[in-house]
Amino acid sequence: MSRFDRRSFLALAGAAGIASLTGACASGPVGTGPRVVVIGGGFGGATAAKYLRLLDPTLRVTLIERNRTFTTCPFSNAVIGGLRDPARNTFGYDGIRSHGIEVIHAEVTAIDVAARSVVLDGGDRLPYDRLVLSPGIDFKWGDQGYDEASAELAPHAWKAGAQTLLLRRQLEALDDGGLVILSVPGNPYRCPPGPYERASLIAHYLKTHKPRSKLLLLDAKDSFSKQGLFQEGWEALYPGLIEWVPAAKDGKVARVDAKTLTVETEFGTKHKAGVLNFIPRQTAGTIAIKAGLTDASGWVPVVPKTFQSTKAPEIYVIGDATIANPQPKSGFTANSQAKVAVAALIASLRGVEPADPIWMNTCYSLLSPSYGITVAGVYRVIDGKVADVPGSGGVSPKGASPQFRALEAAYAESWYTNITQDIWG
Repeated sequence: MSRFDRRSFLALAGAAGIASLTGACASGPVGTGPRVVVIGGGFGGATAAKYLRLLDPTLRVTLIERNRTFTTCPFSNAVIGGLRDPARNTFGYDGIRSHGIEVIHAEVTAIDVAARSVVLDGGDRLPYDRLVLSPGIDFKWGDQGYDEASAELAPHAWKAGAQTLLLRRQLEALDDGGLVILSVPGNPYRCPPGPYERASLIAHYLKTHKPRSKLLLLDAKDSFSKQGLFQEGWEALYPGLIEWVPAAKDGKVARVDAKTLTVETEFGTKHKAGVLNFIPRQTAGTIAIKAGLTDASGWVPVVPKTFQSTKAPEIYVIGDATIANPQPKSGFTANSQAKVAVAALIASLRGVEPADPIWMNTCYSLLSPSYGITVAGVYRVIDGKVADVPGSGGVSPKGASPQFRALEAAYAESWYTNITQDIWG
């Protein structure tokens, strides 16, 4: 876009299909208008910070992120499978700063909802007129016998970075013929197809480097996203290598002993692994819980049209922490929700009604470097709830040619390049 029309954006925004506005640079000095604080520098928070400034360069936008770089969960399974340099998945915040955004690397220890301020680990307080919270997920530590110490022995690798590399090193050290166990939690959790893509790319690594090894996929569910497509691909690519055990066939793990790399299922069956990848049950990020924004489910209820917290209307909550079914918890969804929330936030500051939003999500999964599958969806508010737009989404066709699957794998790479540039560029 060579010209950025804010009035048109307000009329049309809220849609996840907003064209990338990275060409409309709002770089320059920090604004002098209302202060918006954004917590979390991932797919949701970094998008929100950037688009706030693109939409209204007068805003004073502060992004608070504890880490100096962000490592993406998308394409982390390719790192685990030995297919990708982890440096390609890591992004800094200079691009965000170039848009006139103040970036503070600190831990937020509290949100004072009544005083409209956030408290940092050094004791400083930052006031806000509006707050965007994108805290991601945290784990139910101690649940099923799995705690933070367990993660150093049986990595979850469900937050990308050091855990990703630990799991990769464990696979590299596995004896040929050793068993890999991947334990999948029940819904909801971050990235519904993620465990099955991971199983696929671990299987690719085993087939290539440890051909006598097997992967046991223990699942707390009886079905999963893109199941038919995954199983079709496993049969074609990895016959006999992956064994999926659903909950109905005693696949639900009840307890884990990380020291012995042993899991025990709901019905008492014990399995011992050479490498154990245990994905814990999850909640909204801890700061959302401490701020009193979650409900009994452990996730954050939001107003569907705006993604304002139902408990604090000056706070907009986006990304994995939210209750936004049927939207999945994914990076694409967080990016989409951020743009909707930004449009609604700006409308609130201007005292006008926000536009009716549309969100989109596309999730690519790699089963091998040249085999991709996809699920896509479009969502809007129907009868006061977020809902699928009938006839708008779908999955890749079954029985597609190898050329078709290779194109989808290439599209996955292009999607990743484009969305990371849209966010951190």
